[in-house]
Formats: sequence, C-alpha cells, structure tokens
Amino acid sequence: MSVGTDPRTPRVYRGLNHKEGMGWIAGLTPAQALLIIAVVAPAVLAMSQNQWSQAASWGAFAAVVAVLVVVPIHGRPAFRWLADLIMFQLGVLMRWSPWQSRAAAGLAGARDEPDLPGVLSRLEFPDGPEFHGSRICLIHDTGEGRWGATAKLTHTGVGMLSEDECERLASRLGSMLVGIGHREVVDRISLLVRTVPDDGTEYAVWRARHEQPDAPALARQVTAEIDRDVASVSVRTELFVTVSGTEESLRRPAKAAGGGVAGRAYALYRLLEGVSDSLRGLGVRQVTWLTSSGVAEAIKTGFNPAAAAGLSYQHLTRPDPDGIVGLPISQAGPALAPIPAARAYHHDGFSTVSYSVQPPESGTIFGSLGPLLAVRTAGERRTLQIHYEILSQAAAAREVRSNRFRNNVMVDAKAARGFNTTAMDTRRQGGAREQEAAVAAGHALVRYTVASSLTVPSDWNLEDHAARLENDSSGRFQLLRLDLAQDSAFVAATLPVGIGLPRLKRAFDS
Repeated sequence: MSVGTDPRTPRVYRGLNHKEGMGWIAGLTPAQALLIIAVVAPAVLAMSQNQWSQAASWGAFAAVVAVLVVVPIHGRPAFRWLADLIMFQLGVLMRWSPWQSRAAAGLAGARDEPDLPGVLSRLEFPDGPEFHGSRICLIHDTGEGRWGATAKLTHTGVGMLSEDECERLASRLGSMLVGIGHREVVDRISLLVRTVPDDGTEYAVWRARHEQPDAPALARQVTAEIDRDVASVSVRTELFVTVSGTEESLRRPAKAAGGGVAGRAYALYRLLEGVSDSLRGLGVRQVTWLTSSGVAEAIKTGFNPAAAAGLSYQHLTRPDPDGIVGLPISQAGPALAPIPAARAYHHDGFSTVSYSVQPPESGTIFGSLGPLLAVRTAGERRTLQIHYEILSQAAAAREVRSNRFRNNVMVDAKAARGFNTTAMDTRRQGGAREQEAAVAAGHALVRYTVASSLTVPSDWNLEDHAARLENDSSGRFQLLRLDLAQDSAFVAATLPVGIGLPRLKRAFDS
C-alpha cells in the first residue's frame, strides 16, 4: 500500500483493492477464455467458408455468451448468478435449506455435540487442555482442516484518539500480522466488532445489590425515570478475535507435543500468549480466551441478540468462577432457520442482511469503518468482521513476482500493438513493483476480506434499515449485498468462528 505524506492530513492507505485471481488472458480466467473461444470458433469457421449468414448468427450468439460470461453484475457474471440461483432453488425444492434444532424438535442430544445450521455444521468444538486455569475451546473446521481459538477482548476504543495515536495503532496492527506470518503456525486472524442492544440488565442487577433502603422516594423516582429513558437507547459493543492455523502447519508441532487434540491445542497455546501481548499493544485491556460455554454464548447471541440479557443476568446472579456450568455447545445455534430468502437471513425472530465491504480505489483512512457500526435505531444491531490471512514469505514472493510479470506482459502487449495504455494499467504496474519491493524488504502479504451485517427484529422493515447502512457507507466504501448466500454471509459477518475467507491461493494486499 502507499501512504499519503502530508502531515496536516490523515494518512491515506492505498493499494487495498487488488482483485484476487485476475486472469492472465486479457483479464479472463482460463475457463472464461476457453468458453469464449468455443463459442467464437463456429463463427470464424463460417466466415472462412464465406457462409456469412451463419457467421452473423454465430457471431450474435457468441456476443451474447461473451457478455454473460465476462461482464460482472453486482460482483458476479450472469452465468455465475444463474448457477447460484439454480443451486439456491434446488436446495429449497429438495428441502435441504430449512433447518430445525434438535431441541425444537424434542430430540435429545449430547451436551458437547454441536447442533448448528449451514456451514457451521462442519465445525467441531473440542475442549483443549488447561491453559491458565481454564480449558480453552478449540474450533476445528473439518471442511478446511483448520484449528483455532476465540478470545473476547475489552478495548478502550479509538473514537477519542488523535491521528498520531491512530497511526501508531495501525502500525502495531501491521507489525502483529507480520509477526504472526513469521511464526508459520497461525496464519489467519479475524477481528469481529458487533453492537449489542443494552436493556440495562447488568446495571439493574448492580443497583439492586447496592441500593440504599433509606433513600428518598423522590430520588428513587428520578433515578428510575432516567434509567428507563437511557436503557431504551443504550448500545454496548463486543469485540472478539479468532486465530487459526491449518492442519498441515500444526501437524509437526502437534506430534512433538503428543499428538491428537491435546497436541494441536498445545501447539496453539504456544502462540496465544504472543497474540495476547500484541493485542494489548493495540489498546486491548483484557484478553479472555473462551471456553466451550463462552463460544456457545458468542454464537447464541449472534443468532439471537435478545438472549444476551438473560445470559448476562445468569452470570451476574449465579457466577461460575470455573466456567464449567454455562450454556452448552449443543444449545448454541438457533431454534429455527426457515426457508432462506434470497436477500436476507431469518433466524430466531430476527432478520439479518449481510454485505461484503470493498475499499475504494482512492484509498481510505484509519477509522473509516466506524460509521458501519453507528446504530441509527434503538433495537438494531450492526456487526463488522475483518478476516486476515498472512501468506508465508515464499508464497508472498511467488505471488508478487507473478503479479508483476502479468502486469508487465499486458502493458508491453498493448504498447507493441499500438494500443494506448490506460491510467489503470499504469497504476497496477506501479503497484505490482511496489508490492514486490515491500515483500523483498520483509513485509508480509495479506489476504483479507471485510463483511458487515445489520440485524433487526423480524417484524421490522428490514429494507429501510439496510438502506441506512448503505447510506452510512456512501462515499467511503462500496457495499456488495451477498444475495443468494445470506446464510453463509451471516456467519462471515456475525459469528466469531474464523469462517469468512474463501480457500484461494492468490493474494492482494501488502
């Protein structure tokens, strides 16, 4: 990325929006190029045989297919939209999409057996060995072969910090990502921030414990009125971090630690303290690695924000210092997830719309994501999750060399054939050189994705609140609504389980 140098203005971070997996053949992937060649070939053969009517017919057909294959519509070509729509409707017609929990169906299940819908069904949550007095819950993604752990953070906030302080935090975040990449055990880290509608439960319990019985009646009345008015508009913020590593990277240290789940847990534990220290350098006051009940509550409140009050009351009135008694992982999911809608996800009396957040080509400044968390109406919830994947030095070097070579070939080919080189081509060529120089200097190459969501009660007008979220991002970021994949997008934007990056090998940020 490049950084603005004017000391009187906030630093602008550029080079954040490189397309992942850009094709070599005029920007097309091999599959797209082969399909276009296949539909153009009959027209060319007809022209070679002077069959102009057939050539015109085949040419028109090839033009339509080329537009459907190449031209993106809201982030996806028309053929991709058609394939996604077919899969979506097939899941609905075959009754694969609707989901009901075992508890709602009256079926008994083991306390430690997860009962989760959609992509969450591939997760397992074994308890690791004791770590600083508690047994951390491991998150095993059986689909991608990853092992991770989640922590709940207490942060001082950045809203009142100066530009210099924000710049230091941004630099420390980059240093933390570089340090994680050098360890080559943990390669993904996900930061989740979500607002929580605060109904005053915690304060009510605290005041009931500390209330003076001889207080004047007028003081009691005034305090009750203030509490009622403030509680209806209060908003709290939760912050989570999830770190994970691949089975391949954990296999050798896990084997040295005894193998099995315990060995993988010990391999992760060796890095958790370092991650905690790096997070404290970012202004985090407390890092609490979650047990199975803590992960279950984080998932449960993600599906049902109204459950947070009851869980908080239970902790305040019946504290459990050992963390053994709590919400079991079998009850972490929703009770019911009906037939999914194309543009929203409905769960436990709430509706959620999720977006992919795309940085602008002109760059952004530290803290510009803040408006996406600005709650406009009491009772709504907003979330923001950033997923980072740090590539190894060898993979980063291969990627930047490939990117630089591809951009040079495209520019040289245009110049050799007399075509003008656009400003976009020149910018990409210069950005590829800068990335290669940065990686050669020891910087890390990072894949990332940003997802945001908005949740409201199901009887509210979801589209009105979604429009407000889109307005808050206008001029800062581009929001891409993830239609036909809202259930998976909900997981990427709302739940601290480390799911959110596709399994691709190309990278786009340094």
